[in-house]
Amino acid sequence: MQMSWQQMLTSVIVLSFSQRLKLRKNNWESETYEFDEVLTEFASQKRVYEVVAKPVVESVLEGYNGTVMAYGQTGTGKTFTLGRLGEEDTAARGIMVRAMEDILADITPETDTVSVSYLQLYMEMIQDLLDPVNDNIAIVEDPRTGDVSLPGATVVEIRDQKSFVDLLRVGEAHRVAANTKLNTESSRSHALLMVNVRRAVKGRHEMDVSISGENGHSSSMVGSFRPPIVRKSKLVVVDLAGSERIDKSGSEGHTLEEAKSINLSLSALGKCINALAENSPHVPVRDSKLTRLLKDSFGGTARTSLVVTIGPSPRHRGETTSTIMFGQRAMKVENMVKLKEEFDYKSLCRRLDIELDKLIAENERQKKYFDDEIERITAEAQLRVTEAEREYKTTLENEKVKCHQEYLDSIKILEEKWKVHQQSPKKQIKETEPTSNEVGEVQNLLQNEKMLRQSAEDEANDLKNQVLHWKKMEALATAEVVKLRKMLDTEASQKEKLDEEIAALKSQLLQLSLDADETRRSLDRGDGSGKIFPGFDSLMSHSRNSQPREQSNGPKPPIAKLFEQVGLQKILSLLESEEPDVRVHAVKVVANLAAEEANQEKIVEAGGLTSLLMLLRSSEDETIRRVAAGAIANLAMNETNQDLIMAQGGVSLLSMTASDAEDPQTLRMVAGAIANLCGNDKLQTRLRGEGGIKALLGMVKCGHPDVLAQVARGIANFAKCESRAATQGNKVGKSLLIDDGALPWIVKNANNEAAPIRRHIELALCHLAQHEVNSKDIISEGALWELVRISRDCSREDIRMLAYRTLTSSPTLQSEMRRLRIEC
Repeated sequence: MQMSWQQMLTSVIVLSFSQRLKLRKNNWESETYEFDEVLTEFASQKRVYEVVAKPVVESVLEGYNGTVMAYGQTGTGKTFTLGRLGEEDTAARGIMVRAMEDILADITPETDTVSVSYLQLYMEMIQDLLDPVNDNIAIVEDPRTGDVSLPGATVVEIRDQKSFVDLLRVGEAHRVAANTKLNTESSRSHALLMVNVRRAVKGRHEMDVSISGENGHSSSMVGSFRPPIVRKSKLVVVDLAGSERIDKSGSEGHTLEEAKSINLSLSALGKCINALAENSPHVPVRDSKLTRLLKDSFGGTARTSLVVTIGPSPRHRGETTSTIMFGQRAMKVENMVKLKEEFDYKSLCRRLDIELDKLIAENERQKKYFDDEIERITAEAQLRVTEAEREYKTTLENEKVKCHQEYLDSIKILEEKWKVHQQSPKKQIKETEPTSNEVGEVQNLLQNEKMLRQSAEDEANDLKNQVLHWKKMEALATAEVVKLRKMLDTEASQKEKLDEEIAALKSQLLQLSLDADETRRSLDRGDGSGKIFPGFDSLMSHSRNSQPREQSNGPKPPIAKLFEQVGLQKILSLLESEEPDVRVHAVKVVANLAAEEANQEKIVEAGGLTSLLMLLRSSEDETIRRVAAGAIANLAMNETNQDLIMAQGGVSLLSMTASDAEDPQTLRMVAGAIANLCGNDKLQTRLRGEGGIKALLGMVKCGHPDVLAQVARGIANFAKCESRAATQGNKVGKSLLIDDGALPWIVKNANNEAAPIRRHIELALCHLAQHEVNSKDIISEGALWELVRISRDCSREDIRMLAYRTLTSSPTLQSEMRRLRIEC
């Protein structure tokens, strides 16, 4: 317990080293109370953090939910204890800054993530301190587990301590505060800092097994994967608004209404604490949004530490007693802390996708190798057979010609000798001996003829043997080709199985897209916020039957994770499909994926932004252009993505789409994307130069309320960035909005019946009027009267006060009001 001493005469006595304090009733009587720790006004911020919050932070790092909450009377130091930034004196840092410092020091940036949301509960409305436009966030309760969440809140990922301190500074600037008799800066809302920690559990390994193929060879493939384990925990730091009595605080008017709302919510919290302390069967957590948000902190699964702050003044003895009794009852409440672990199916899906791509690539490589080998062997065998046949035919023809010529020559010689013998018979009779010699010569010639014939036949047989040899070689080659074909058939069978799996995944993708289409139609009546396609988690209820059988007995993953088994890269590849229906379904799924901030970085890294811009440039289908523009609008909510969209000519494409489109929903998506880009200080000049402002103003011709709401939001974002740049000295000269002719439309719609349009236009007009260089145009266009009306009649107090400050701080506007005898 931390105390802030306010008067010399004290009604509280701290008993040293006993964890007890005494509360005086009068000069003779007092009551003693015991707590886990009692801290005096001399306790340092470091001591308070180590006693109160450090054990809770350590539990959060181990995977448990934790809550640190401050309760007490106005002015007793709750905000000082929790939210002090300590920029001038580091020793004065509060629990929020010190807790984040310990968390960032313990996590591993490569595998762990830390994200933050900063909210306030003001007048029973949950408002986003990081995005003030988001001023009525709904509470969503899981019907299965009973856990509550705020899916509409802005979530920022934290990488270093400086960015966290900057975030706290922005949030504190938007928090509602007022001056009362009890505190000059009294918080008029309950602030909730939600820190989500996601940590990977090390020491889990994958198991590889070998399976045998049909060809008898073993191939090492991944048989099963054990998904990594992640621990998700949440730290909630709650700075409750101070309880107060109206007669002491002097609250009146709107401040009185704020005080009533604060006291009602604190009263509901006290009733819940009483019911839990008395083990009542009914705990009225639904009486207030505060108790619904803190359902897990009291009587739930979170480890909770309560800081009770009191003051020593006897004048506030009643409030001090009430605060101490609240702390006493809260000590009786018991929580059952629970470790939150789950499987990281995203990592598993990514690894399965990589393994699938490797198998497909290996299959293609082996198929190409087998095809090349078959072609080589076939060509080589055919060449050898052709060459052998050609040599055989040539040799056989040569031998035939040679033998035939020798035979003809021998016959010719014999005929000549026969003629000579017939002409001289007598001489032949007388010369018997020489005729016998000639007969012998003829016999020798015939013998030589036979030998030549035999030689030719032998050579022909040799050639036949060679042909037989080459035919045997061809048969062996054919057998090898058959063997290779069998192996190719096996690989083709495996490829066919993979194709069947891919086809099944495509069918799941189409089903997801149909469900997404139904959800998108139900969301077309949205309120014009920055997100064009909200969360995608509820679209997957029909996909549960497609889970692998291995997971049927294990923990079920969240519904939104099931569709990621299709694979982001495969979904993006379907954007280039030749089938129009497949392309339409794929772009719808990508658009719904882009609605979740966790998926946006992956979509951009995988080339999704480039593909969406290409669709916007080349597609003639109105549905594709509408959904692609919505996806780009979701991606444009991230500052890094905004630079990429500008670098790739996104504004020019969006402007062209706005000029061509006639469908109001397409124009709403385009206007939402440009409106998100208008909120980037660095892109103001480039955005205007590429026709972004003129495109916004051109879309007002549509007249549809949703389109006008997005146009108004974009103009408000642009005017706010201009105002900030001018205040910092980064911009001089007249507003670019005025140069592009936006002021007449702003004046015309400043009192629009639609609340979202009117709210943004009023903000834009106030920001334009803040700078003296725009004053003459404000007066000439009749915007001065609207500013006066806003300062008097606007339903939003912050806008009303901004208009009042603008009118009173501008010399030109003051002079014109005096001339027209207008009172602010």
